Amino acid sequence: MAKNSSGVWGIEIGQTALKAMHCVLEGDEVVVDAFDFVEYPNILSQPDADPQQLVSDAIKQLLDRNDSIHQHVVMSVPGQSGLSKFFKPPPVEVKKLGELVKYEARQQIPFDLEDVVWDYKLMPGSLIEEGFAADSEVGLFAMKREQAYRQLQPFDDAEIEVDQVQLAPIALYNMLAYDRLHERLEADMFDPSNPPPNLVLLSIGTDSSDLIITNGFRIWQRNMPIGGNHFTRQLAKDLKMTFAKAEHLKRNVREAADPKLVIQTMRPVFSDLETEIQRSIGFFKSIDKTAEIGGMVITGNTVKMPGLAAYLGKNLGFDVEVLDRFNRLGGGEVMQIPTFRDNIPTYAVCYGLCLQGLGKAEIDASLIPQEIKTERMIRSKKPWTVAALAALLLGMSFHYGMTEKSWETTHETLWKDAEAKVTQASSYSGDHKDEDAKLAKQLEYLDKLGAAVAGDDSRRLKWLELMRVVNGLIPRPDFPDGVVKGPKELPLGERKDIHVTKVDTRFFEDLGKWWTAPLKQRYVDEIRNWAELTGNPVPEDLDLSTGGGSSKRSRRPFVIDGRIGAGRAGGADGGPEGEGWVVELTCYHDYNNPELKGFVESDHIRRTLLNEFLTRTIDVPVGTDADGNPINETFTLEQFGIAFPILLEDNRAVEISVPNPDFDPAATATAGNRTGRPPRGFGNRTPAADGDGEAIEPPMLKVRRLEFVFQFVWQERTLEERIEARAKDEAEAEAASEASPGVALNTAN
Repeated sequence: MAKNSSGVWGIEIGQTALKAMHCVLEGDEVVVDAFDFVEYPNILSQPDADPQQLVSDAIKQLLDRNDSIHQHVVMSVPGQSGLSKFFKPPPVEVKKLGELVKYEARQQIPFDLEDVVWDYKLMPGSLIEEGFAADSEVGLFAMKREQAYRQLQPFDDAEIEVDQVQLAPIALYNMLAYDRLHERLEADMFDPSNPPPNLVLLSIGTDSSDLIITNGFRIWQRNMPIGGNHFTRQLAKDLKMTFAKAEHLKRNVREAADPKLVIQTMRPVFSDLETEIQRSIGFFKSIDKTAEIGGMVITGNTVKMPGLAAYLGKNLGFDVEVLDRFNRLGGGEVMQIPTFRDNIPTYAVCYGLCLQGLGKAEIDASLIPQEIKTERMIRSKKPWTVAALAALLLGMSFHYGMTEKSWETTHETLWKDAEAKVTQASSYSGDHKDEDAKLAKQLEYLDKLGAAVAGDDSRRLKWLELMRVVNGLIPRPDFPDGVVKGPKELPLGERKDIHVTKVDTRFFEDLGKWWTAPLKQRYVDEIRNWAELTGNPVPEDLDLSTGGGSSKRSRRPFVIDGRIGAGRAGGADGGPEGEGWVVELTCYHDYNNPELKGFVESDHIRRTLLNEFLTRTIDVPVGTDADGNPINETFTLEQFGIAFPILLEDNRAVEISVPNPDFDPAATATAGNRTGRPPRGFGNRTPAADGDGEAIEPPMLKVRRLEFVFQFVWQERTLEERIEARAKDEAEAEAASEASPGVALNTAN
């Protein structure tokens, strides 16, 4: 609550009187500059009393005697009219503390929250670290909505706006914390394992008393069903007199004919009060085993009875002090007035209420219903809203007038011809812009076409070079005389040549998307298998992080589809970088005699095709000399831009039937006519013989064939880039040879 510089009225509606105190801030000091004490004709709890009317009459008297009563007002309600609960929440973010307290309110308040006005406050000394309430205590305060409206009704009838409503025991705690315990609270040093001693505050009311035990940081409070009227009833009962006379005798014991008799008559009530206090303190100590009681302060007009403080101090075993002064309250002129000085014990609640209104209270929770707060907020903003609407209306009126004036000078009859000309010019301009854009596109196309026709043709030659290189790497049979031998002269199963049935390419802006982890694994396995078969060393720069550790050749199936065009995830490390082409060759070979283990099927591919891609150098024509002879440059395949050759699938050969090129249908038909039955040699039968004894060739031949897919990466390189790569490799090889003897690659099949 913000401090109120204009002053605050703290008003307590007691059972016997209305008490009010007005305080202001002078610098940092709380000063009392006005007070009032309006006693009712009857006690509110008496059967023949009308509490509502008595309180309304007292408020009218207060208004008549104090013009400033319409300032900031804080009022109290009796402790038994509301609920005060204190609990320790688990460690929680401070911003989420409200949600936790709301949950706790549902558990602690025995009514629907819609029917209750409630508020909460984090107690002083709570440990807040990095936005978390680690070790804290929360006070929860509530009152039934119906009760709140009933308490506010007399003030509403008198047109007094109450800004805050507080429970009387909490107001007493605020007074005690500010006036007696301020030093320890200002230090803000609270150790739960070693708390400071507690101070007991006993406020003796008319029909009940409030007992508050606090060390400044924690509060425990209880309402006891014994008060000043119990002393009066005891006197009326034992001395056989009316309630009014007994009340007068209680207030003026020293003026009685026999004061000792009066004190002796009230002794049972003294004893009951002492017993209730002992029981309450004992219960408190059973809850808090480490608690210590450092003394007691008693308030209320009943403390004026002679011997009460001494009796309680003697029987309770600790010092008992009557609250007959306020240590930190300024305002000497008011405090010297006899009426105020004689009734100081009854102004403790008002003092606590003023502290809350001035922003000096430790607990500033308020039990004003939310709908009242909203209504007052709306009412306070109404003047500003009206002013804003008036300003808006004035602005709109001014805008309308200016618009009307502008419309008069810009009417369509005045500007119709001009608008037509502007529209025509705009259309004419748009047509020319469209035509210009069309011509610009044609010019751009012609520029590109001219650049392609007149420009460097090296890129067009690159693909021809690539096909020439790949064609030279494909294994072919060696026919010395240039005559191709038939299956009878050289069986298909003994031919080492590899046939390419399909060539496919795909461009990747990022080759890492092609180079997946499974593909890398396959590549490492293939390089190892090739090295074992051919006797070549594994390249030193080969990343073996995903390869197996076994020296045995791997036949691990490649379960991820690595063919061109298949969808795949991002690439793995250790592969090609940047953009480039992936070239895929769909091939087969028939060199698959099972008896030639290590030389057939996939091993044949490794010894021939893969070995060619890993070890061959190529001669690339780069021009002609003066005599027209071609000039060749020798490069490795990697310098040319070809790398990462992979046998994509490690399959087994299967037996198939293929057409026999030596099959002669006419000879077969003639042989069949002579014998009257189909000739032998068809299907799986051995070749038959014709009439001349010559074998008849079957139409189909059985052969073990292995179909496979072979891929490699090609990144286009200009002649300059190839020469630069070759120079770099030669420099590195020379440096390596100086360090240690080199190991030549074995290119033998």
